Formats: sequence, structure tokens, C-alpha cells
Amino acid sequence: MRLNQEALDRGTGVMRKNYEATAAKGKMTAERVAGAMGLLSPTLDFTDLADCDLIIEAVFEQMEVKKDIFTRLDQTVKQGAILASNTSYLNIEEIAATTSRPQDVVGMHFFSPANVMKLLEVVRGAKTAPDVLVTAMQLAKKIRKVAVVAGVCHGFIGNRMLMPRQVEATKLLLEGATPEQVDRVHVEFGMPMGPFQMADLAGVNIGWHRDPSRIENIRDALCAIDRWGQKKGAGWYDYQPGRRDAIPSKVVEEMVEKHRAELGITPRRIPDDEIVHRLVYALVNEGAKILDEGIASKASDIDMVYITGYGFPIHRGGPMLYADQVGLFNVAHAMKRFQQNPRDDAKFWEPAPLLLKLAQEGKGFNG
Repeated sequence: MRLNQEALDRGTGVMRKNYEATAAKGKMTAERVAGAMGLLSPTLDFTDLADCDLIIEAVFEQMEVKKDIFTRLDQTVKQGAILASNTSYLNIEEIAATTSRPQDVVGMHFFSPANVMKLLEVVRGAKTAPDVLVTAMQLAKKIRKVAVVAGVCHGFIGNRMLMPRQVEATKLLLEGATPEQVDRVHVEFGMPMGPFQMADLAGVNIGWHRDPSRIENIRDALCAIDRWGQKKGAGWYDYQPGRRDAIPSKVVEEMVEKHRAELGITPRRIPDDEIVHRLVYALVNEGAKILDEGIASKASDIDMVYITGYGFPIHRGGPMLYADQVGLFNVAHAMKRFQQNPRDDAKFWEPAPLLLKLAQEGKGFNG
């Protein structure tokens, strides 16, 4: 991995800009901005990290890059230091295995933008020591984050649940919905933005296989022509320079129509309530699997992740509590109905064993 002074300068520049924006709102003085920046010691030399008590890696989501970082940290940093990764998807145990001290490795997944978002997923590997986990949780409290412990799986709690929702959102497009309808319905439900707006903000290309010739779905087609979201000025929507307003895109409309034609799908009018139920219940079903596997220790942890990390409307209590309020019998019944949709995937809508069990017993995720 090459170290780059320009990238380092750009990073510290973003930090200064964030502090100055806070000061412009009257929440910091210029003296505090200068003091905070004065605490930084930017470096390209790994040996400068030798005496650190905690190091948080936040490089690209590429396993080989992260392994290289942790191998070098293991060779450089003092024994007893905590080695944390900010990865949002990758296997913490695989990263830890590159070191001689897997007990000191933990995931600390800050949500973007980290200076604003409250959520911190603390990911516990199989060999993460209890005192390391406790220290990460205490640090979260000290820096005023809401910490939730997650087990190891692809995407942990929040992003793992997000993946099936995004899959279902794309199916809705093929069946007849538009990105703006899907997103509007989410906002009316109480979310700050919909799945396509969120994808454009985060980056449509996150997790893309990076082969422009391999087009398996609409997202692949977008990525192949550099429609990666707001950072490129185009994604599921079009954007004007310097603005974040999502403008419905003729290019995306034609792309969806092309994929429908290839699949032989005749579009239909999809009711708003069907969109809400299909996308929220996709979250709930994956959440039930996460609970059953022990990735999350309780349903309220999942709800806290979604309220503080994804903007799930707090008055609805989070996806799992929302499902309890609807009634798990009703949720499971709706999912069985979705299985009958010839344009959807019956296996996708098979209720998770825990959801089905609780529904049959007349219970909820929260007791």
C-alpha cells in the first residue's frame, strides 16, 4: 500500500472544514477550532504509531488493503494496544488473523459522516478479549456515540439488513414503480430519505464488482457508465453541480424500461402501502435471522441501530418494534402473500424461523 501526502493533507483539510462549519453555526469558537486541529499529528510513518493505545483503521473496503495495514500495525504497535477496524462489511476475524494478537482486534464501525452520526457498531470477533470490547463501549460513551455490539457477518447488523431491502426496492422498479415513488413513500413513512436517495449519497458503486462488461442488474448498468451517485453528479438520480436535489433521470427511466423488456415484464401500478410493507418487512425478516444467529443480542439493539444509524422514524420504534405493533402474525401473513407474486422471489419471502415461531405463539420480538 502506498502512502500519499496529498491524501493525508486532503483528510486533515476535511477535518478543519468540518470544525469551521461548526464554528460558523456558533457551536465552537475559533480558538477551539485551532486547539482541536493542534491536537492532530498527521504522519505517513507507521513507527509514529508505536506507543498508541488505540488505532482505528479507516481505509478502503478492500480486504487485502486492510490485511496489509493490520500486518504492519502488528509489527509496529506496542503490545496491549487495541487495533480497531472501521470496516462496514468485511470479516473482522479474517482481518484479526493477520496479526499475532487477535484478542486485541475489534470492529468500530462509525457511520458516515462520523462527526454527525450517533451510531457506532462495535463488532466482536470470536477472539476479541472482553476488556477490549468493554473499552470500545466506554470510548463510545465518552465521545457521545450510541454503541451497539454486533457479531461477525457480512454487513454486521445495519448493512446486512439493508441489502435485502435494496434488492426488493430494485424489484419494485422492474414491476412498475419509479425511484421517486419508492423514495417518496419512505419519506412519508417517516424516513429522512428513501433507498435510492441513500444509495446515491453513500455511493452506488459500494460493493460493485468493478467489471463494466458484467451487467447483471440495473445497478451494474449504472456503475458501468459511472453513475455512482452524488459524488459523480449522477446515480439513480441526476444532480446539478453544487446541489444535492435529486432530479428524476431520463437515463435511469430508459434503463429500467430496457431491463423490463429483457425480462418480459409488463409494468403495473404499485400501491404506496405495498411498497412500505415489502421494504420494511424485508428489513424485519433479515433482523429476525440476525437475532436467531446471535449477531444481535436483542431486538432493541437492532431498533437502536436503525433509529440512530439509518433514520428509522423514532415514533415507530425501529423495524422490530414496528413489526411487533403490526403483529408478527400479520407480518408473516403478508410475506406469504408476497410469495405468490410471480415477479418476486418466493424463497426471499420465506418467513425467518424465529419470526414464524413467534407469530404462531402470538408473541413479539420484544416479548
